[in-house]
Amino acid sequence: MKYWDIFKRGYTDYWNYLSSEILYPSWHNYFYWLVALSLLVWLLEIVFPWRKQQPIFRKDFWLDTFYMFFNFFIFSLILFNGLSNVVVNLFDDLLFLFHVTNKVAFNVQSWPKWSQLVLMFVVADFIHWNIHRLLHKVPWLWQFHKVHHSVKEMGFAAHLRFHWMETVAYKSLQYLPLAMFGFGIDDFFIIHIIAITIGHLNHANLGWSYGPLKYIFNNPKMHIWHHAKKLPKEKHYGVNFAISLSIWDYIFRTNFVPKEGKDVVLGFHKDQDFPTTLWKQLLYPLSKKE
Repeated sequence: MKYWDIFKRGYTDYWNYLSSEILYPSWHNYFYWLVALSLLVWLLEIVFPWRKQQPIFRKDFWLDTFYMFFNFFIFSLILFNGLSNVVVNLFDDLLFLFHVTNKVAFNVQSWPKWSQLVLMFVVADFIHWNIHRLLHKVPWLWQFHKVHHSVKEMGFAAHLRFHWMETVAYKSLQYLPLAMFGFGIDDFFIIHIIAITIGHLNHANLGWSYGPLKYIFNNPKMHIWHHAKKLPKEKHYGVNFAISLSIWDYIFRTNFVPKEGKDVVLGFHKDQDFPTTLWKQLLYPLSKKE
């Protein structure tokens, strides 16, 4: 009954949270931050378009917009929040059986706040970079990741077009490493807003590379090659796996920006057979085997 109560409470708690987010705007509010950042980056696309022939309402604009809100809020409401709360409690109870009552292995709470945030940003991004590589290299995970790579015209909202299973993968694999540092929920908010901003810009119709900072931060001119349909045979698993920090690709030699990729064809092998509607995209990986 304990876990069933936790599961049910996950629904009610998240509904109360989401209702409060929408009805009572504040500076500490994911919903309106997402809306504001999306409108800002979309405005930049309109004023400074890289691919000038690309429509303002590009191909699948509204589909990607729905994916943004579905992956950010609706999925947590209908399933993920309650289920993840149960899994976390099960995991903590399992650790308790082995007399582990404190997951924090690196005590950074005494550090200055800015240094904690920098550390969290770097650690979280490195974890995400590795998970992203797994999504490309593990065949059954790649079937889910194809949803993200089915984008044919890049724009800010393409950032959050991904299958809900990716949320499960990222949240599950990052949980323990980040918990070992004892980071708090307020820290996650700040870091997540920064990551969302960088991610929106990476996928936007903008021809920016940030000069010398391109070796540190992911950027539109680099990330478009991650979505390129054709890559060299030796890089068939993918390139430019950076989420926010491009430095990991340069360190581990997965970087690839051979030329300006403004008009590079996007997608993946046989993407013409990939479904184009929401429900078919969500169901595709569950039945497809490679």
